[in-house]
Amino acid sequence: MNYEFFIAKRLYKNEQGAQRVSRPAVLIAQIGVTLGLVVMLVTIAVSFGFKNEVRDKAIGFGSHLHVSNYNSSHSYEPEYITADSSLMDMMHAMEGVAQVQRYATKPGVFRTDEDFLGFVLKGVGQEYDLSFYNQYLTEGEVPMFTDSTSSNRLLISRVMADVLGLSVGDKIDSYFLQGSVRARRFVVAGIYETGFSDYDRMFAIADMHTVQVLNRWQQSEVSGVEIMLTDYRQLESVSWDLSTRLEDEFDKRGEPYFVQTVEEMNAGLFAWLDVLDMNVWLILVLVIGVAGFTMISGLLILILERTQFIGILKALGASNISVRKVFLYLAMFIVCKGMLWGNVIGLGLCALQKFTRLVPLDPANYYLDCVPIAFDWGFFLLINVVMFVLSVLMLLLPSHLISHIYPTKAMRFE
Repeated sequence: MNYEFFIAKRLYKNEQGAQRVSRPAVLIAQIGVTLGLVVMLVTIAVSFGFKNEVRDKAIGFGSHLHVSNYNSSHSYEPEYITADSSLMDMMHAMEGVAQVQRYATKPGVFRTDEDFLGFVLKGVGQEYDLSFYNQYLTEGEVPMFTDSTSSNRLLISRVMADVLGLSVGDKIDSYFLQGSVRARRFVVAGIYETGFSDYDRMFAIADMHTVQVLNRWQQSEVSGVEIMLTDYRQLESVSWDLSTRLEDEFDKRGEPYFVQTVEEMNAGLFAWLDVLDMNVWLILVLVIGVAGFTMISGLLILILERTQFIGILKALGASNISVRKVFLYLAMFIVCKGMLWGNVIGLGLCALQKFTRLVPLDPANYYLDCVPIAFDWGFFLLINVVMFVLSVLMLLLPSHLISHIYPTKAMRFE
């Protein structure tokens, strides 16, 4: 153990018990570091949680990648592509692909005796992964849909059920335009609620055979193909690979395939999340600045109060660098204690919200019913390291004041 560290440790213990001018300054500096780290940890946890929840809901409604007819991206009126076995096998064989599922859509209108509501009927088959809807199911059940028979069973959102006054087991009339108006009666099998209001108001889920019949399509003709990936970080690479493979491919009508990512399909939503990232970085910079300012103030007070002590050390032969090390070690003890409490309080608050959902949100405005929390331990560790390093670097400047303290004057200092 070097003697600078030993002296700093003794000074820190004395500051803990002594009633001196520096004691409140040290306490304020520790509180500043603690609160700063708490704010950063909570900000990061909420930001990551919010982004993950919103992104997962967008993926749940439309998967990572989407292959469709180009014209269908400009209208809800369905334009089909031919999803034959060769196309499906090619997508299944691609690296990074976890699930390939077809779907068909048809815009329509629900009507009851009291009200009506426009919607998009989304037909899915037996290969479609419905775990997303199971996760947010509030009443009834998610039916087992097929692409070979019509079940007339329907999965609707809570928003639709409330507007139309429906519950599980009720029958609902729907109307579709295909040259002439075509009517279809469904039975409500289940009700889901994701809080993603833009999509909850839009989609009702039925079997794909029903939608293909309404569109007068063949079994291989679908609105599009959704592709789920094993890792979201592969989104751009798999999208590029798929686009390259389909660049010169056409369906049986000579129509090109159109590949979109979930970010391209929800450009406004993901642009909003990018703005949220900018706000988070701004908060982190401001918080580190405030915490660093309190530490600088505390160190300056410690140096001024210990002027005589500094003079004695120099008179005994200590160099300016050695004395600066003493006070930097002392400041590091203060920073470490503040960070320890900051981690305990910050992670404790995050865990409390994660498991109790204590702070609610309005789903109509935030897409979520409570403040989300995500524990990214790697980023938490990085925040701790960055805060510690920046705090020490910011303390180098005020410690330079020690070089201007001379033993002859310092030992007479009152």
